[in-house]
Amino acid sequence: MKLRVLGVLSVLALLLVLIVSNVILSSAGRELTSALQINRAASLNRIAQVAFDAATDSDTTVLQRDMDTYSGLYDEGLVVRLQSGTLVSGGLDPERPDVRDALGRASLNLSDTALDPVTPFGSGTEVISRSFGSASQVLGEAVMEVNLDAARAKLRARWLATGVAAIALATLLLLLAGRVTGWVLRPVQRLGAAVRELKDTGRTSRLPEAGPPELRELSRSFTAMAATLGEVIESQRQLIADTSHHLRNPVGALRLRVDLLLLKLKNKDEREAGAGVLAELERVEEILDSVLRLAVAEHRVIEDSAGTAPGELETLVPSGVNALVVLAEEVDRARPAAGKAGNTITLAPEQDPGIEIDCNRIELAQMLGELLNNAIKYAPGTEITAEVLQVGSRIILEIADAGPGLAPAQLAAATTRFWRAPEHASIRGTGMGMTIVDKLATANGGHLVLGSNKPHGLRARIVFDAVVPGPEREDSR
Repeated sequence: MKLRVLGVLSVLALLLVLIVSNVILSSAGRELTSALQINRAASLNRIAQVAFDAATDSDTTVLQRDMDTYSGLYDEGLVVRLQSGTLVSGGLDPERPDVRDALGRASLNLSDTALDPVTPFGSGTEVISRSFGSASQVLGEAVMEVNLDAARAKLRARWLATGVAAIALATLLLLLAGRVTGWVLRPVQRLGAAVRELKDTGRTSRLPEAGPPELRELSRSFTAMAATLGEVIESQRQLIADTSHHLRNPVGALRLRVDLLLLKLKNKDEREAGAGVLAELERVEEILDSVLRLAVAEHRVIEDSAGTAPGELETLVPSGVNALVVLAEEVDRARPAAGKAGNTITLAPEQDPGIEIDCNRIELAQMLGELLNNAIKYAPGTEITAEVLQVGSRIILEIADAGPGLAPAQLAAATTRFWRAPEHASIRGTGMGMTIVDKLATANGGHLVLGSNKPHGLRARIVFDAVVPGPEREDSR
């Protein structure tokens, strides 16, 4: 945006400079032409007056002397045609076409003392002419050659001065345009960055009040709005976390009472009813646990986006977690449940077991465990493959099953909280497992990718950037 606005202002500034320069140069050309024309017309009139006296007295000595003197001073030729003959000075040829034409017009009593506008570049001379005599009789014609080189040199000097001034003015205007553009757009750019920060982290820093009054007011309004919105988001997150946490105790107490009640029930129908209450209570516990884990995951995303202090970063995200080791631990932990469900879990060997990722080890184990449990739950009796892949500079942790999988539209919605596929409605679950994995992956600098497994099934991938082991890390291992 800054380049576009600066480009428009620069074009307008250059046009202004060009227009002003053109006006100044045109005025200078007219001024020099007018001054030269007045001067040479006055000199021609004086020569014509001397020529008239010479024609009357029939003595051309004074006329010839004045003509030679003038030509010597100004390096311009003169031709005076009298009835008795033609006088020449400065080497001007009376037979030259333009001189002959000027003499012809003057013989018709037509004075021609106008000069074409002087231009800074070019060469050659011009001629002016007039007749002299009485009111009823033309006694002769006088033609003067006007040398324009001096006027051209002056005009070139003015062009050069005007060009230097134009460049200086254009530079000043461009610098001023840059300052004005920055003054106007810098608050807009800060506002755009604050909007992105608010979208990513749910919070933003206070915007400085700078720029035009309207933008200062906009900055104040946005800061107030962002503060209010951040407080609302934080209070909502805290409410969910506190509610989930504080409900654990009464739910735990309720479960204990239900367990004690089941011990006292003797009737079969009563025991079945009590078992139903216990199942629903376990579902409530599962939902509360998922909500609490989701609140923690979302809080981690906000912390990661907003940035953490170096000490916190080392505690939350220790560098150099061996992905294969963590995956192998989670596969071993999931094998008993997989055996009960009729699944087989295959752990593919990693090509380079030394490759590490930047991720919180506990959260990585939580993500992999959630994906393995998801595969066992929704793809019973199938083969599950766990693998660590390296593609370029990316490390991919993949859990794939051979179950029914999800349709493309369902894949896009699978990370939505509380979402469950219609065909899985009869299977126990909260619909927040994939949401938790997605949030934790984002908090650790990775991302979750869901896709179809060939020929059928679900393939879940967590993608990270690889960590290249350095000397210090190798020594520490």
